[in-house]
Amino acid sequence: MGKKRLWFSLLTVLLLVFSMAFSHPANAVKSAAKDVKKDYIVGFKSSLKTTSAKKDVIKENGGKVDKHFRSINAAKVTLDQKQLKELKKEPSIEYVEEDHVAHALAQTVPYGIPLIKADKVQAQDVTGKNVKVGIIDTGISSSHPDLKVAGGKSFVSGDSDPFNDGNGHGTHVAGTVAALNNSVGVIGVAPNASLYAIKVLDSSGSGTYSAIIDGIEWATDNHMDVINMSLGGPSGSTALKKAVDRAYSSGVVVVAAAGNSGSSGSRNTIGYPAKYDSVIAVGAVDNNSQRAYFSSVGDELEVMAPGADVNSTYPGNTYKSLNGTSMASPHVAGAAALVKSKNPSLSASQIRDRLSKTATHLGSAFYYGKGLINAEAAAQ
Repeated sequence: MGKKRLWFSLLTVLLLVFSMAFSHPANAVKSAAKDVKKDYIVGFKSSLKTTSAKKDVIKENGGKVDKHFRSINAAKVTLDQKQLKELKKEPSIEYVEEDHVAHALAQTVPYGIPLIKADKVQAQDVTGKNVKVGIIDTGISSSHPDLKVAGGKSFVSGDSDPFNDGNGHGTHVAGTVAALNNSVGVIGVAPNASLYAIKVLDSSGSGTYSAIIDGIEWATDNHMDVINMSLGGPSGSTALKKAVDRAYSSGVVVVAAAGNSGSSGSRNTIGYPAKYDSVIAVGAVDNNSQRAYFSSVGDELEVMAPGADVNSTYPGNTYKSLNGTSMASPHVAGAAALVKSKNPSLSASQIRDRLSKTATHLGSAFYYGKGLINAEAAAQ
């Protein structure tokens, strides 16, 4: 019987130990959480001025002062949750905030920049300075921190603000041309070019030929060096042709997206105004210099540029990757700005000729035109 009592007593003790160890684990976690100390910035009211007085308040509430700031009435303090709660009740405390962590902001280089060798030109301190580029599109969100818009005009009925982009397309195009070389976001092909928001498309991305003609005329009369039209329609127009012809003959390099109708055998799928002789028709390639499946083809196709998964500026101070010959065209417009910046005396036809003749051959002209543009070679 003595042995049985002994085993019973041992079993009772073991059960008691296990019960204490595993009972209410949530309470144990909560207790541990309360004991975790974190760093805070504590601001003091003006009545509390001396370092010793500030230190005493923190110490009385169980906290520890790590440092006092010289120019603001605050200190860095270490507290656990209980101490934090008590300190917030102090009448001499103005605020208590977590000592948050910041990270270095970095600017990324979209793959299109090195693919067309624009980075090589920028390294020579040629960045599009003193070159005016008109973005004939949905407007440009001028509040974006990565864009600097020099001017513009709206030709959209009922919408007089060219600096408000309700669609995002124009802002994205503008960033590819000239996103600033700073510490955030992306960098454009010609980051110091002067951007002009010429609004001809509404928030749905649609616009009339008459509005586009108005935009082209404004760009010509206001002496743009380059205009980019990442837009197009399936129908030709005598008036539209006359407008782009006049711009080109007036010294404007006219660049337009070839279209996103892809290929269908030997059928020409290039849209207007890219189809006109006075316009550089731009097709799209991916980061491997392969033609994007959506890129239109035809005899008028002149050059290719990156147009698949292109990251650029977007309204709301954000960035977005988009696909289309609309994304390829501004690479060429930006390259034209670099060539003009390096060689101010060149005419529009001479700049166009350089972009075309220095392009890297990729394949059949019907599908690739003269090939992928080479900004470095063109600028030389």
